[in-house]
Amino acid sequence: MVELKTDTSIDAMHEAGQVVARALTAVRDAADVGVSLLELDEVAHGVLREAGATSPFLGYRPSFAPTPFPAVICASVNNAIVHGIPTRYRLRDGDLLSVDCGAQLNGWAGDSAISFTVGRPRPADVRLIETAERALAAGIAAAVVGNRVGDIAHAIGTVCRRAGYGVPDGFGGHGIGRRMHEDPPVPNDGRPGRGLPLRHGMVLAIEPMLIASGHDGYHAAPDGWTLRTDDGSRAAHAEHTVAITDAGPRILTERR
Repeated sequence: MVELKTDTSIDAMHEAGQVVARALTAVRDAADVGVSLLELDEVAHGVLREAGATSPFLGYRPSFAPTPFPAVICASVNNAIVHGIPTRYRLRDGDLLSVDCGAQLNGWAGDSAISFTVGRPRPADVRLIETAERALAAGIAAAVVGNRVGDIAHAIGTVCRRAGYGVPDGFGGHGIGRRMHEDPPVPNDGRPGRGLPLRHGMVLAIEPMLIASGHDGYHAAPDGWTLRTDDGSRAAHAEHTVAITDAGPRILTERR
């Protein structure tokens, strides 16, 4: 069931979203060659603690997971698409890092993700990340009252496919509110004019995931969490929490 949020609730979700935005900015600022993923997780954890927020990631265990998630960020490096567990791995020159972070504040959740390169960027990685951001922007632009969930999916998929990138099937965005994952699911590819109508008060986490090779295949790593590309090609992930309002889409996790 989809819960429509009041304008007051959306304002409260914006506060949670801004904690996420600050955490991602801090992580990106701290990421450098030689820095470990665990150190970046502690940076994000510090931002959450300072804001009086908790992490909806830490201890989260969906049905597919063999163990609860052990961190406050997902840190996915190079051929990891999403759900990477922070480890002692130290970033290397040219790595592509995707970071997903959530926050729970005063009973409301926020969720956002960024991808960026560390050290000297590869031109192909820059193009991949820029396309992920364009796909996210296209999905947000389609998140208007009167459209349908399929219009968001189609907008995202069109940008990704036209650029020659793959889109992992079965993974995409979701509703968000009191809990990090709520109805409805928001696919990253699909037909326009299909799915649930978009109404004022719906809040969605819109999150394109792109595979550089153009193939859609992926598999779970031995840790049971990390999703990796089947062919070893690189991946990028971008996400914002977005409220659908009569005045247009409102990005609740926008980074200042």
